[in-house]
Amino acid sequence: MGYLWDVYYKRQEAEHDFLTYALFVSFFPSILSGPINKASLVIPQLKNLRPYFDYVKAVEGLKMLLWGMFMKVVVADRSALYVDMVLNGYTHYSGLSCLIASFLFTIQIYADFAGYSLIAIGVGKTLGLELTENFRRPYFAVSVTDFWHRWHISLSTWLKDYIYIPLGGSRCSKVRNYWNIFVTFLVSGIWHGANWTFIVWGCMHGVCQIIEKMLGQQKCRYGWLGKTVKILITFLIVNFAWIFFRMPTLTHACRVIGRIFDPSQPMTVFIAPLPTPPLIIFGVIILFAKDLRDEFFPNRLLLMNSSSVYVRWGTYIFLLLTILGIGVLGSDQFIYANF
Repeated sequence: MGYLWDVYYKRQEAEHDFLTYALFVSFFPSILSGPINKASLVIPQLKNLRPYFDYVKAVEGLKMLLWGMFMKVVVADRSALYVDMVLNGYTHYSGLSCLIASFLFTIQIYADFAGYSLIAIGVGKTLGLELTENFRRPYFAVSVTDFWHRWHISLSTWLKDYIYIPLGGSRCSKVRNYWNIFVTFLVSGIWHGANWTFIVWGCMHGVCQIIEKMLGQQKCRYGWLGKTVKILITFLIVNFAWIFFRMPTLTHACRVIGRIFDPSQPMTVFIAPLPTPPLIIFGVIILFAKDLRDEFFPNRLLLMNSSSVYVRWGTYIFLLLTILGIGVLGSDQFIYANF
């Protein structure tokens, strides 16, 4: 659809080589779940692929594959063991257990989808292609608006280019601009599935962004303490919305939320059978430490990109052994393959 739109409005020349076009629309690493790549980015690369092996790109791609696989099988699939057990049978668990499961789902969907995106981008690099960045540490966002600049970036860009701007974008009255934001995220909800849970999820994100724009809170101007508070608030809002995304119906989502906020619920926590809890904590800590370093200290503790061959290969071997040793190496598909 994006290609047809771009050609129709003369933003992109029509591709006359059918095989090049077919390869663009069916490029296997990203066809199922993204990242969503524009023709203007991919088609010129396909037409100018060099007939030799690019060692530097291949190494970068394999690093992405390794970290993406760690995110998927060590963090996402291990967290899913607790999430599925509690949220699929939430009536049997306390509100506190449901809250913990909701937090873990927030981690699970990020690790799963960002892991997939890294694997897809990594495969593209090993083949000599540069694909669109799709995630940029979204849970360090200081607002819901900022979250969508970091989460599923290729979808956010697609929605902006083909929904938001054609509706008028921000070059209109404030009321019209707010309506454009709402419609864009309503479409985002419908994009994920014909279910009221997705529609409510999309509308919640749209409403939050409208409120932020009305209050001028899209960015943070309050120093480190203020930024930390805004990151935590944004995380809680996003986590709350993910409950609707995760549950099969609005009724189930509302019941889980009601259970979380029910003061009569016992303050007990369900502890999954060993070794699941410590392995979940282990994987989440490593993921958090990696994102924390990338966000605030990008030039320190360069493990996979260290100048020391011992540090680099030590990191590769550690991640590989962790994947093989504690990863959930089942047949679980990626979450976004369902949408």
